[in-house]
Amino acid sequence: MRRGRPGAPPRGTAERTLTSVGTGGEAGRARREDGAGRGATPRDQAVADRRDVSRLWHVTLNVSGAEAPLQEVRRALEQLAHDHPFLLTSRYANDHAEIRYWEEARDLHDAAAVALRLWGEHRSSARLPPWEIVGLEVIDRETYHQRVAEGYGPPPASPVGVHPY
Repeated sequence: MRRGRPGAPPRGTAERTLTSVGTGGEAGRARREDGAGRGATPRDQAVADRRDVSRLWHVTLNVSGAEAPLQEVRRALEQLAHDHPFLLTSRYANDHAEIRYWEEARDLHDAAAVALRLWGEHRSSARLPPWEIVGLEVIDRETYHQRVAEGYGPPPASPVGVHPY
């Protein structure tokens, strides 16, 4: 991946650019001043402004690997919850765990990228087991609430905290 300006990648490239999440104010103003907003319909401008605003994404991360003592797994997940304050709930066994939390990101790609780095980046600080990520689900807030309301989505993350399966 390469870093660059927000928007569509140049022709002939399949790479996606990583950009910072903007507040919508400054980024939108800069886009209008450089001429990118000229001739755009109000709908086009609304879509462009929405791209700059971060959203909430519900993340479910599943990890698995060789068996580890339950006490160590629990302690590691509690430390991860301390290090990553937006962690809602974790369920664990001696060879796998599920972590659920809310992530603020510009789009699904950014939320998924952060989620995929979570376990590895906290592995040494939280002394997490050397497990690998075996599952990832990232859904927007509206989809999460719709699934819960219809009774077929992930159950609400309660009780909050670290719990055995």
